[in-house]
Amino acid sequence: MYKISEHTKKAAKKLGVKVRPSEVTTKKIDVIKDDHVIASVGAKGMGDYPTYLRTHGKEYADERRRLYKARHEKHRHDVGTPSYYADKLLW
Repeated sequence: MYKISEHTKKAAKKLGVKVRPSEVTTKKIDVIKDDHVIASVGAKGMGDYPTYLRTHGKEYADERRRLYKARHEKHRHDVGTPSYYADKLLW
């Protein structure tokens, strides 16, 4: 089971949503708003910013973040989409 980081908890609070470990076996977290799951985000087995910070340090994590944001530039700004929540909560 994925352990939700403080980074993700703080980001969720800013967005006005709650997060919990996902019930979808291939995803890391469920995003909850008004007691409904609105998105399941983060592929299990893939890294994210808090994980890279913990395992590889800030310089490596910052580079992975830059590459993630460039790779997902087209959809990560669409508010309310799983891509948006993945970007805001995991990166």
